[in-house]
Amino acid sequence: MNPSLAVFLQSLLPQHLLSTVAGKIADSRIPWVKNFFIHQFIQHYCINMSEARIEDPEAYPTFNEFFIRQLKPHLRPIAEGQQLASPVDGTIAQIGRIRKNQLLQAKGHYFDLETLLGHHPTLAQTFYDGAFATLYLAPYNYHRVHMPLTGTLREVIYVPGKLFSVNRMTSELVPQLYSRNERLICIFNTAIGQMAVILVGALIVGSIQTAWGSRSLPSAPLQLSKGTELGYFKLGSTVILLCEKDKIEWNPQLTMNSTLQLGQPLASLASY
Repeated sequence: MNPSLAVFLQSLLPQHLLSTVAGKIADSRIPWVKNFFIHQFIQHYCINMSEARIEDPEAYPTFNEFFIRQLKPHLRPIAEGQQLASPVDGTIAQIGRIRKNQLLQAKGHYFDLETLLGHHPTLAQTFYDGAFATLYLAPYNYHRVHMPLTGTLREVIYVPGKLFSVNRMTSELVPQLYSRNERLICIFNTAIGQMAVILVGALIVGSIQTAWGSRSLPSAPLQLSKGTELGYFKLGSTVILLCEKDKIEWNPQLTMNSTLQLGQPLASLASY
């Protein structure tokens, strides 16, 4: 199908309704239903179940529980010392510097901090000329998101929006893609200043969940250590990291389309 036509058809679809229906099916506890979808998914995406804490596919009560399966302990070593750790298994869609308030989405396409951060101009200015990375999680990836650096949760902003798919095709064709999609923005105070971890929803994503169980700031201060689970996606999506100006240097070996594993060094810290 022509890519432009595919994106146009996505814009016509009842995106939230489709995602809700898919979520209901993925939560089915009927054994033959959930086992059918789990086995089809494993076969289609060549999932390595030996990495999973629970290796038996049929031991998961629902497809969603299988999809957000946990990995075996210590399977993903977390970068130590003055290193920013990858928060996910995934692929780098874009990585680099923010040009004042502009982030590169795809060749010839940019999006701005103010819109991405839910029209919070003061917060946006915090990250002017800073660093960003857009990390894509394919359906076959591990779908839990972990902390790149130890931080205290300062602010949580939920922004409702569209649910376009977030693959390379849509990033090249849908203007302001990440600023249009539903997203959960988590702002942390860290040893290198403020850091944003933004979980971006997508078509058929059942939901975005947090480790503290809500889309709002918890009543008690919450500190999460580097490598600790922050949240998870039910089906594939994207994480965007933001750091303040001159606080990190991206690992020069990592470029667009580089594959990542949770915990590997993503950047070195300018100060700690």
